[in-house]
Amino acid sequence: MTFLTWALIGATVVVSSFLSGVFGMAGGMVLLGVLLVYLDVASAMILFSIIQFFANGLRVAQWWSFVRWQIVWLYCVGGAVAFGGMRLIEFVPDKALVYLLLGLMPFVVEAVPITARPNIEWRGVPFITGVLTTIVQFLAGVGGVFLDLFFQKSMLDRKMTLATKAVVQTLSHVLRAVYFLSLAPIGDAVTIGPLLLSVVLAIAGTALAPYVIERMTDHGFRQWTRALIFGISAVYLVRAGSLYWSG
Repeated sequence: MTFLTWALIGATVVVSSFLSGVFGMAGGMVLLGVLLVYLDVASAMILFSIIQFFANGLRVAQWWSFVRWQIVWLYCVGGAVAFGGMRLIEFVPDKALVYLLLGLMPFVVEAVPITARPNIEWRGVPFITGVLTTIVQFLAGVGGVFLDLFFQKSMLDRKMTLATKAVVQTLSHVLRAVYFLSLAPIGDAVTIGPLLLSVVLAIAGTALAPYVIERMTDHGFRQWTRALIFGISAVYLVRAGSLYWSG
C-alpha cells in the first residue's frame, strides 16, 4: 500500500478509536469498512482485531472500577463455545457479505420490539450473548450494535455499559484474530511498522474519549450513538449493493 493509503488508514484509526471510546461502538464499523477497501477479508479482520484489542484494552484500564464481572465471565464461556463451533465450520465471508451484514444489523436490531429484548443482567443471558455476539463478529467483523441489544434494558449507566462492553469486546477481538489467523495468515499484507503505528494511534484516539464522556448525559449518549450507527449503516448498504451489482 502507498503512503497516502496508510495515512488515510492512520487517520481512520484515530477517529474510529475515539468514537469507540465515547460510544462503545460505531468506531469499529468505520475502521473495518475502510480496511476492507484495501485488504482482503481475512487480513482486514486480523489487522482490525489487533488495533481494536489495544484500543479496547485502554478503555478497560480507564473504566476498570465500573466493570460488571459477573456478566463478563459468563460471556467469556459463551464466546469460547461459539469459537469452537465456528472453527469447525471454517467459514470466511466475502467483502460484499461483510458490508451487507454491517449495514443490515442496526436495522434488524431496531426491528426487535423493546419488550422482546433480553436484559444482560438476567440469569443466563450473558452466556447466550457471548455465543451469539461472537458468531456475529466472525461473520460481520463488528458486533457492537448487536451486543448493545442486550444492554438496552439493563440498569447499568453509561460508564458501567462502556466498561463491561470494553472487556467482553476485547475478548472478542482476540478470538476473531485467532480464528482468521488459523484460516488465512495475514502474510505480507501488513508489515510490522504500520501495524505498530496503528496501535499507537488507536491508543491516542481512545485516550481522548473520557474528556467527552464526562460531559455527556445518558440521553445525549444514546441519541448520538443512534445517529452515528444508522448513518454508517446506510453507507455500507450502498457499498454492499455496489459490490453485488459489479459481481
